[in-house]
Amino acid sequence: MKYALLILSNFKRHKLRTLLTIGSILIAFVLFAYLSAIRRAFQMGVSVAGANRLVVRHRVSLIQPLPQSYERRIEQIDGVVDATENAWFGGLYQDKPTAWAQIAVNPPEFLQMYPEFILPPAQREAWFKTRTGAIAGRKTAEKYHWKVGDKIVLTATYLRPKTGGNAWTFDLVGIYDGANPETDTTAFYFRHDYMDENRMFGKGMTGWYGIRVKDPKYAEDVARKVDATFANSPQETKTETEKAFVKGFAEQMGNIGAIVQAILSAVFFTILLVAGNTMAQAVRERINELGVMKAIGFTDAQVLSFVLAESLLIAIVGGLAGLGLGWMSVAQGDPTHGALPIFFFPPEARTLGLVIALALGLVAGALPALQAMRLNAVDALRRE
Repeated sequence: MKYALLILSNFKRHKLRTLLTIGSILIAFVLFAYLSAIRRAFQMGVSVAGANRLVVRHRVSLIQPLPQSYERRIEQIDGVVDATENAWFGGLYQDKPTAWAQIAVNPPEFLQMYPEFILPPAQREAWFKTRTGAIAGRKTAEKYHWKVGDKIVLTATYLRPKTGGNAWTFDLVGIYDGANPETDTTAFYFRHDYMDENRMFGKGMTGWYGIRVKDPKYAEDVARKVDATFANSPQETKTETEKAFVKGFAEQMGNIGAIVQAILSAVFFTILLVAGNTMAQAVRERINELGVMKAIGFTDAQVLSFVLAESLLIAIVGGLAGLGLGWMSVAQGDPTHGALPIFFFPPEARTLGLVIALALGLVAGALPALQAMRLNAVDALRRE
């Protein structure tokens, strides 16, 4: 108890300096929380991608279509359980570009392939029976105040309906939730057969296939078999794990993970210098006192732990306050209002933040603590 009171009393010497140091650490950890959330947003779905799922797309580009006839051939390949088609729509809502995906799918196959999308049974059945039916993610539905039964009109940018004009009208029959925080609940899914029957061109084509394999251990082998099946055809394929597909899609904007890591490294290196300088000054100002402590019986190890404890306390107080404030700020939601469908402070990042705070305190205080430990009591007492 007396050691704790002694440590706390030292912070009263230069209150402003101590507060500024803690404030600097706090700001660094708030930034850490936001950058961790942004990094996870750009890696959307990577960590929850199904290990037993593959994605089959056109070998040249994702925007190049594949024949719908490929589905049956894919399902006949050894090791494949089933396959389902997906097609990007890319329409406008209220004549404005949307940050949420619009994808045409086969509802029963889609929900079986992707169990992370949670839809009430009654809404599932309604989607299966309603030709113009569509489902929307909870975030998008809340953003536009949609409710089941609404009619949603999307304006086509290139896929015009045969009826003329640009408008596609859908009946909102369901609002889905995610099984975990990383499930994208902003997308809009509608029936592929409805799109196929009513579009002016591209009938019989789709965007890509999601396939489920019997054993994830043989996923790469199945991927090679799929690509070999369509080799030398007009539409050759590229098959990869869902995780690789999602990661590659995210990195089209650049290696966000590396960028975030570089920024955080620079920030924490700067904070390390600030905290280290604070502790070095604190030791220099108390050389006489440290000499007295040694003269009255404090051991080198006690002096070392005394200075390290001060450094750790500053780092932990600033770190915990910053992580807490960052967590609460990130919990307010996507600051871009839609550009980051998944935006939360991951649990593993919070744990990493605590480890960084401890490491920061130890490293910042290590050199000043060693200097204090090596002080000779007689020499220290002679200094003014």
